[in-house]
Amino acid sequence: MALLTLSNIHVRYGSVEVLHGIDLHVDEGEIVTILGANGAGKSTTLLSISGLVRPCEGEIIFDGKPLLKYPSHEVVNLGIAQSPEGRRVFGVLTVLENLRLGAFTVGDKEKAEQTLDWIFDLFPRLHERKDQLAGTLSGGEQQMLAIGRALMGQPKLLLLDEPSLGLAPLLVKSIFETIRAINQSGVTILIVEQNARAALKLATRGYVLELGRVVMEDTAAHLLANPSIQEAYLGA
Repeated sequence: MALLTLSNIHVRYGSVEVLHGIDLHVDEGEIVTILGANGAGKSTTLLSISGLVRPCEGEIIFDGKPLLKYPSHEVVNLGIAQSPEGRRVFGVLTVLENLRLGAFTVGDKEKAEQTLDWIFDLFPRLHERKDQLAGTLSGGEQQMLAIGRALMGQPKLLLLDEPSLGLAPLLVKSIFETIRAINQSGVTILIVEQNARAALKLATRGYVLELGRVVMEDTAAHLLANPSIQEAYLGA
């Protein structure tokens, strides 16, 4: 059953339309990836879901609710959290303070503490660095923190925007293994990622965007084996 459905989504920045009728869905329990070159509209699609960009046309349904009726802070309350491109951690706050900020919508303090313990299990490095200023962390540690902060809100759907950006290959492998573990815990995931090979090995299904349009949708395995995808995105 679809947890998230986008139907005919159009987005404009001023007079320039950047999404031209996006249709996609994410079923409960899936990992779905969106692939595409820079400027294809991948991040704008995620921002439309989280309510930070308002489509001028179309419909977004999440868990049976029409998202476009809700402001972005209420979208979080409905169960959607985003780990943004570039991490955007609060550098002058500690790791622990950053994580606690992610739980601002959670009324149950005991549940929030349980989630915090789970995040420290997922990312032991964050536990080691919990009293360290976030701005002094490495890029990989900041990415762990950005994902952990999003998870503190106990989302049903986690939006990940370029989680491997700027990271060393070994760290990318570790981050993606953790994303799989997050999904296996019951969190549905929609991921935008330049590292197409890693994303498709992780995902259930994928969409390919070109210039604000979906040009291909298939299982991740079929996309990995597709010669045109290999040539365009996999360096084959």
